[in-house]
Amino acid sequence: MTLQWIKSAARGLAAGTIVLGLAAGSALAEPKTVSDALGRKVTFEAPVKRVVVTFNYEEFTAVAGKDSWSKVVGISRALWEGWRPAIFAKYKAVIPNLADMPDVGNTEDGNFSAEKVIALKPDVILMAAWSFQNLKTAGDQLAAAGIPIVVIDYNAQTLERHLASTRAFGAVMGTEARAEELAALYEREYNDIQKRIAAAAGGAKKKVYVELGRDGADKIGNSYQKNMWGSILDNLGADNIANGKLAGPWGPLSPEYVIAANPDVVFIAGSSWVNRPNAVKLGFDTAEEASRGSLAPYVGRTGWADLKAVKSGAVHAIEHGLARTLFDFAAQQYIAKQLYPDQFKDVDPVKSLRLYHERFLPVAFSGTWMVPLKP
Repeated sequence: MTLQWIKSAARGLAAGTIVLGLAAGSALAEPKTVSDALGRKVTFEAPVKRVVVTFNYEEFTAVAGKDSWSKVVGISRALWEGWRPAIFAKYKAVIPNLADMPDVGNTEDGNFSAEKVIALKPDVILMAAWSFQNLKTAGDQLAAAGIPIVVIDYNAQTLERHLASTRAFGAVMGTEARAEELAALYEREYNDIQKRIAAAAGGAKKKVYVELGRDGADKIGNSYQKNMWGSILDNLGADNIANGKLAGPWGPLSPEYVIAANPDVVFIAGSSWVNRPNAVKLGFDTAEEASRGSLAPYVGRTGWADLKAVKSGAVHAIEHGLARTLFDFAAQQYIAKQLYPDQFKDVDPVKSLRLYHERFLPVAFSGTWMVPLKP
């Protein structure tokens, strides 16, 4: 056996190994079809290696796991870093590539860029339904580039879309088992809430008013119907005073109407917004005293002293982000506890939220997320 023959055989073996490796790599990538939140059948190459996520970042993290962020190549930064900076900061501290994550813009501000998305060469885009519905020209550009969009929808506040969105996240990221665990948890908690409400059947529905507390008591914030807080109130069997009074899913109600409606319970939705000094303060690292202090000016509004909610002490602050998330069952528990105290006396919504963070999220739970004005 000559040295020349050995060298030739070695070269042939190496070349064959490379070919086999390429073939194996190709075999691993194959078309996969998923049903998204809108019931659309979307096909993409799985497993995905590059993905753009434009909303529902905490849901993505819960379902896909922190390590899946290594596959994320772009986000709509303003919808997280801009809208909820304190929460973004928590996640940035534990997700290495989040700080320098490329921004693809967003449809809310009218700066969503199909060109930026295409340049990132994602295998798939995960996008909220409200953003997808506003794509217009950018949607055509992405379709022409062959980039599939999987739609997620937690805003609609239907059990069906919550479960479909959760399973779609899992199907895209290859974490189906975790998605099923979360879907089962959400469905179980949702059904428990509905069972308790059914046990309280009878009597008049309590009138409820929800207002966005972003700009302070001197400015009337949005209320909601058939979406987000509005759908949550409907699901809980409340009498939402905004129903039929708004031109769209959200908008401000007149001060005179709110006083005339005389709600039994009031919820002011707050958060950790920046450059909103008069906002109701809630979220990570916010003490109850700070939340109550920022909520107090609302009961000083003209005519509010005579509202049933104010007289009975049924005025509450609740984190606005809880109106469109996979862990909003904690917010539903809190609201239901005010509507049906006997049926929910053994339910601890804050504990529910804490346990969810401990089990499914990489950041520790802290701060104030829901609180009554009066202790």
